[in-house]
Formats: sequence, structure tokens, C-alpha cells
Amino acid sequence: MTEHPENSYAAAGVDTAAGDLAVELMKQSVAASQGPQVLGGVGGFAGLFDVSALKDFERPLLATSTDGVGTKIAIAQAIDKHDTIGQDLVGMVVDDIVVIGAKPLFMTDYIACGKVFPNRIAEIVGGIADACTATGTALVGGETAEHPGLMGEHDYDVAGAAVGAVEASLLLGPEKVVDGDVVLAIESSGLHSNGFSLVRHILAGRGLSYTDRDDELGGVVGEVLLEPTRLYTSPLLAVIDAHPGAIHAMSHVTGGGIAANLARVLPVGSWAELERSTWTPPEVFRVLAGWGGHALDSLEGTWNLGIGMLAVVSAAEADAVTATLQAAGLPTWPVGRVSTSARDLAGFEQGAKGVDGGAVRLTGAYAV
Repeated sequence: MTEHPENSYAAAGVDTAAGDLAVELMKQSVAASQGPQVLGGVGGFAGLFDVSALKDFERPLLATSTDGVGTKIAIAQAIDKHDTIGQDLVGMVVDDIVVIGAKPLFMTDYIACGKVFPNRIAEIVGGIADACTATGTALVGGETAEHPGLMGEHDYDVAGAAVGAVEASLLLGPEKVVDGDVVLAIESSGLHSNGFSLVRHILAGRGLSYTDRDDELGGVVGEVLLEPTRLYTSPLLAVIDAHPGAIHAMSHVTGGGIAANLARVLPVGSWAELERSTWTPPEVFRVLAGWGGHALDSLEGTWNLGIGMLAVVSAAEADAVTATLQAAGLPTWPVGRVSTSARDLAGFEQGAKGVDGGAVRLTGAYAV
């Protein structure tokens, strides 16, 4: 039976030729992220990664993480700038792996869109591939799916998953945290990829467009807000190697904010107070908070407020770890200390996301 053109896949809104062109456009950047461990290149049904190196591990553990970028994508779409969203995706996924001491091995991505615009898809994937290259992660495959009728022509969403590996004896986490450990804060590059629903709500209330220029924010609104998520993977893996055993746990400050994410990696019965006076939240947080009529401390569960990572380290090695991270271009400072002494924990954040962890609260006032 001959298919009528009006009943074809293309007539239904799916352009397979555009999808093929997008793959051709992204091939070079994807290939640049791949080392000799990747077999088969782009276009296979499944990505292949040679894990022969794991035979040298005494007890290899695989680590995996998956995430998306959230509503930050709406800003990229509004100003038609798509080359940084990929870095946001890699940062959200891969840095959830490094916090347990694992080295990322490979990643896959998924893009759902209303219509495939090949150059746009290539921009997005190019950003993913460049960030994978920067973190030593091979981009081994992905999928782009058109959803006509379910998504608007210019709408898209991105998600990804990564796999890493760590020697069991080197796994970081609450079990290694002890009384007296120092909590180090590592600076964020801005909002990263969390809390953008609140950002968008604040801007709507102020009647601002993403294409507007604002002197308080210091530029075009959308461009300022699209500052990509900082990639911590390579510097953190380097500091783990440079100071064996010094880092006991790490926390990626994402959804849930500062206290809740640190509480997840502290042992039950421990607590930490983080001193706000040790840092000044960057201007983007101060401006947005002011526009929304919020006190900064009321936003500590929504935005990172200038701290992208927290590391719990041996007190004896805290200065050395700080110096190594600073030398790698990551501003780092001591923000608190872990204690296991008995005390009233009223007002502390205790555990998060189903984890019965330690207790954390922020205290004092932010530095001006």
C-alpha cells in the first residue's frame, strides 16, 4: 500500500533529515570528548566504553548520576542563546559523581524538542561535548527526539546521565567525617542551574524581559542569568590525588540549598554551623533578592548564594587543600567546622532528600 504524503511522518511534524543533519554538525565536537576507550564513534544504537582499566582496581565501584537543567532553559530559548546550556547539564550531572571521589568515565544526553533545528541542536550538544572534554568525560551517545503537538516548535528540554568509577577504599562520604573536620566553601560561578523558577517569577513581577539591559545586574538580563555552571570535576579530582585522605566528604550545592546539601554528607549525630560572615553573596543574588523583596538568608534553601561546592576535610590538611584549590582557580575558604558534641539542634537542617544525615545551620550576617 502506498503511503499518502499527507499521512507521512514528515506531515506529522517529524523531520528525520533534520535530525541526521544535526548529527553531522555535532560529530566533531563529540569526537573531541572521546579517547581510545570509546568504541564505535557516533551513531550506534549503544555507546561502547572499554573499562579494562577497572581490572587494576581492588574493588571497583561504579557511580551514576542523572539530571537536567530545569527552567533555566526558558532563558536560553528567550534570547536564542544555546551554547552554554550544555555546560550546565554536564556540571549538574558529572559533579554529582566527583563528590563521592569517583572519576567520571562517560556520559549520554537526551534532547526533546518540538522541532529539530539542526544548528540549534548542534550548539546544545557542542556545549555538552566541550564540557565533557573539560571534565575528562567521554560523550558516548545521545538522542534527539521531536515531539510535535506536545511541545512548541521552539521548545526543548535536555537531560543527561553519566557513569564514573571509584576504588571502594577511596569512597568519600559520611563514614569518613570525624569531629573537628573543617568545612571548606568553594565559590560558585553564579546561580548555576537551580532556583530559576523563582528567578523567572521575580523578573515577571518586575516587568523585565530577558532581552532588557539592566545596570544593577550589569548587562543584558538573560545573558547575565545564563552564566554557565562552574565545572569542578578536574580540580577536585586533582586535589584528591594531591592530598590523599585529606578530603572526607564533599557536597554539591544544588536543589535544596546550602545547609540541606551539606547535611546529606555528614554522619548522624554530627553538626556544623556555617558562618555567613566568611563570604559576600555575589551581586546577582543580592539584586534578585532585592527585586523580590526577600532577605538573603530566606533564600538559602533555594539558591547557592555563592557556594557551589562544600568539602569536609581533615583539620590538619585544611590549609593545604585550600591552597591547592586556590591555585587551580577555585576561590576557597573555611566556612565552619564539624562537631559531634551534644547540643540542642533546634533550628538546624537535619538530613535531606531521604538521607538521615547530620545537622547544619547558617549563622551570623553576610559580609558586605
